[in-house]
Amino acid sequence: QVQLVESGGGLVQAGGSLRLSCAASGRTFSSYAMGWFRQAPGKEREFVARISRSGGSTWHADSVKGRFTISRENAKNTVYLQMNSLKPEDTAVYYCAADMSTYGSSRPDDMDYWGKGTLVTVSS
Repeated sequence: QVQLVESGGGLVQAGGSLRLSCAASGRTFSSYAMGWFRQAPGKEREFVARISRSGGSTWHADSVKGRFTISRENAKNTVYLQMNSLKPEDTAVYYCAADMSTYGSSRPDDMDYWGKGTLVTVSS
């Protein structure tokens, strides 16, 4: 069992930056691949980025590639999402999720544990 708590969301103007954090507690953090997903009003939850257990491999959705970067610090039980050049279409609730596979998954249904989310609002 692992508990996940996101932080760092807020209101930002288009072109700005935010860094989301997800703190994990419970079982050994390095046992989990981690992912960030988002859900905008009226839309399905979608993949944003994921990172392997060791942090050596990362994947980003095409819509955020070059603007967002996922990273993790296993010693701090934390995964991050650095978001630059934010656009109004990035507005959503951002969720952190954990998966016991080595490399994680881009499919929400494959994730084992979820945080409650943090709201990111990008104004134009």
